[in-house]
Amino acid sequence: MEVASSKTRKGKLLPDEGVFSSPVFQALLIQLLAFGLSYLLYAIDRWQFAGTLSPYLLLVIHASLAAVLSFLSGMSWWWWLIQFIFPFAVVASLVFQLHPALSLCIFLLMVLLFWSTYRTQVPYFPSKSSLLPCILEQLPASEDLRFIDIGSGFGGVSLSLAKLRPQQTFYGVEIAPFPWLVSWLRAKLSGRRLGFYLKDYLQLDFADFDVVFAYLSPAAMPELWMKVSSEMRPGAIFMSYEFKVPGVEADLIIKSNANDPVLYIWRI
Repeated sequence: MEVASSKTRKGKLLPDEGVFSSPVFQALLIQLLAFGLSYLLYAIDRWQFAGTLSPYLLLVIHASLAAVLSFLSGMSWWWWLIQFIFPFAVVASLVFQLHPALSLCIFLLMVLLFWSTYRTQVPYFPSKSSLLPCILEQLPASEDLRFIDIGSGFGGVSLSLAKLRPQQTFYGVEIAPFPWLVSWLRAKLSGRRLGFYLKDYLQLDFADFDVVFAYLSPAAMPELWMKVSSEMRPGAIFMSYEFKVPGVEADLIIKSNANDPVLYIWRI
């Protein structure tokens, strides 16, 4: 386990706001642009080369253009994948004539699982088991400690920590209904000092917690840091797995294994 420390520099960071900065809006524009470029290539091919490009090749070109444009526009990596897959998914649904009920079920499952990812820009990231010892080493030993995992998914981090520190209280907050329901049921069955909220973590008061842990995304970090720096009490701890706060150095950086992401720690 590698540990490094640095001096914290705290400052206000303003997140981008507005409809036009929404990743969904950007993704739509990119798909339209990729379609336009692909159609232009199709028209040139028909005009100059008598239609030598196959529809399948044009589909691959469209998908590749969408992924590359997403990369060039600075979108997060999962958007590159979504943009690449989307044209194939549309064509597949048309070719195979999927039953409307099946399409509806798939849509509802995605909604329950990812819910407001389009707004929060935070997809589901499962934490690695090697992370737990790193967190445990930094947790104070006091029995009245209150820990919360924001964007807790299926509750793995808080549930695992509650088993190892039964005298302390652990929470999670999740905005997607299905992962929250699973974590809530697991907490009830465990009988430990656990609680899971179904809400946006921005609705919480971080002053209620001694340790706030996050495994979100780069897009969420500036706004999250503003909340952390304005609400958390002196002496509290903020942890972020893999993603650092732009322009704010961590007090401690821990790497459990060579191939694992790092854990950034700020002491407020």
